[in-house]
Amino acid sequence: MESIAIEKHEEHKEKIKQVFHEVAKVVVGQEYMVNRLMIGLFTNGHVLLEGVPGLAKTLTVSTLAQVLHLEFQRIQFTPDLLPSDLVGTMIYNQREGKFEVKKGPIFANIILADEINRSPAKVQSALLEAMQEKQVTIGETTFKLDRPFLVMATQNPVDQEGTYPLPEAQVDRFMMKVFVDYPTKNQEMEIMRRISNMKFDYTVNTVLSKEDIFAIRDQVNKVTISDSLERYIIELVYATRKPLDYKLNEQAQYIQFGASPRASINLNLAAKAMAYMEGRDYVLPEDIKEIALDVMNHRIILNYEAEADNVRTPDIIKAILNKVPINK
Repeated sequence: MESIAIEKHEEHKEKIKQVFHEVAKVVVGQEYMVNRLMIGLFTNGHVLLEGVPGLAKTLTVSTLAQVLHLEFQRIQFTPDLLPSDLVGTMIYNQREGKFEVKKGPIFANIILADEINRSPAKVQSALLEAMQEKQVTIGETTFKLDRPFLVMATQNPVDQEGTYPLPEAQVDRFMMKVFVDYPTKNQEMEIMRRISNMKFDYTVNTVLSKEDIFAIRDQVNKVTISDSLERYIIELVYATRKPLDYKLNEQAQYIQFGASPRASINLNLAAKAMAYMEGRDYVLPEDIKEIALDVMNHRIILNYEAEADNVRTPDIIKAILNKVPINK
């Protein structure tokens, strides 16, 4: 049985590499974003992508859904969107003389909530219920959502016009918030050449099935993490809440609220997934440090002084990682 498990593990590692290869057929660069989306997939965590328009956020998510052969729905969030446009509604069937349920686009495996901060609070709260409860209520009937169910949302930076900043409670339900950066000069040259060639082919091959994804989730769950590294995660999260206890005197003046307990849970899960994707069955400190920014940057709320002094959340997290020791 042991040899069968090892063989399966090797097979899945090879398939994960193939996923990156297939996505790269369509999307130039952005391996970091794909890596984080895969971590979300393997740990059942939702991902929020933030970046200016034109960085292939939407294209990457839709391509990944094709490679994974999962049912995909893209929902363009706009100021006039209604909750019923998202989850569905009751419609009257005149022939039958009764109301019937018309399901909305939320009933899929991967939901791309495009420009999520373009819609008002009612729509965002409807999405929040689906994300948290993995179910939707239409009329008097509650429907379970199909597994896997992942929300991969994109948003433009909130300082742009015409946006509704997401409530902290909703942002906290995203496992990670990933900042998507501009491509390098060479990558942009490749993008320009590809798109300029009108014969560019967007077709990709399916690599992972639902069964593979569930099997990988089980394997990620079996990745070991030592007691000292579990304590290290707790110390990192507590340093955001009580920075003065960790001699973070300069950073303390800028933090209004620290990270929630979801930060600890998701740091643990994401570090395990990171180790698994690196081909290990145990977590290293580097795995935690590598993923800490994406897991915590949307969970630390800074005050007006931070804005005035141009201090950003990544600066705070970097200082915490440099200051908090790993106790053996």
